[in-house]
Amino acid sequence: MGVELDRDWIAALPKAEVHLHLEGCIPGHVVFGSEPVPDPEIDNLADLLAHLDTLCGRIERADQLGEIARLVGQRASAAGALHVDLIVNPSHWPHWRDRLGAMVDALDGPLAEAEQDGGPTVGLCVSISRTHRAGQAEELVDRVLELAHPRIVGLSIDGNEAGGSHNERFVKAFDHARAAGLRRCAHAGESSGPEGVREAVEMLGAERIDHGIRCIGDPGLVADLARRGVPLDVCPTSNVVLGIVDDLASHPLEALRLAGVPVSLNTDDPLLYGIELVGEYERTAAAFGWGRAELGGVARTSIESCFASPDRRAALVSELDRFLAR
Repeated sequence: MGVELDRDWIAALPKAEVHLHLEGCIPGHVVFGSEPVPDPEIDNLADLLAHLDTLCGRIERADQLGEIARLVGQRASAAGALHVDLIVNPSHWPHWRDRLGAMVDALDGPLAEAEQDGGPTVGLCVSISRTHRAGQAEELVDRVLELAHPRIVGLSIDGNEAGGSHNERFVKAFDHARAAGLRRCAHAGESSGPEGVREAVEMLGAERIDHGIRCIGDPGLVADLARRGVPLDVCPTSNVVLGIVDDLASHPLEALRLAGVPVSLNTDDPLLYGIELVGEYERTAAAFGWGRAELGGVARTSIESCFASPDRRAALVSELDRFLAR
């Protein structure tokens, strides 16, 4: 990478991160204290989900959640991420899944302090699990709406789609969320094929697709996503680590971008993969020969597709425009 795209420029580039899991942002010291931190081998989605259950199962105290949230804001600031859509799936957190309000309150305080100190705005996207039954998904949406917590901005769905996405099970939950004004995103096209992406858009009404890269197998779907302007929040390193693609060079991200599909760059579960957002921009730019124009376009998509308030998004787009005009 040449001087034009040095690390400092990428770090200063105003951007949002819209695909980040709280479960993948747990530092070892918060979980294990002074104990040795295990270094598990994670090379597939099933192993990842099992490891997340192990980590989250050891988070029992509000101060642990607060420390995780504080560090999320700190890392975002260092990467130039001015807004974060942070996914949290209560099913991973046995000590909190029945105390969602207390969990959100524990996260909210440190996030609000960071915002007041000039850090990123952060919205929580509460996530249904693919293993949920229809009634469980609807109950979770009801709990979210009863809380009416301003920190919660959206509904997500994540988990392993292998063996079938079963999106029909979740239609009522997503319809309820939409009617109540919650934003909607959905994991699809990671462990499922193109049909999972199409169902997430057409059946669930997802505004944004988490991953979505396997849509590349259906040219008609790719053209439809481009026509509709449905953004994909892509996590290239995660896709390589979990064996979704062989390597960055063979990642369909660039083909999707050139086809007109809006794409953003994200880290998914950064502390498990040993990555950060600036590095994701660096590696992707190197793999596809991107310059400032391409990275600026990806950053613009990240801001325009984030679930911040309309005024906040407009302010961030203006900040990006000023930065790119220098």
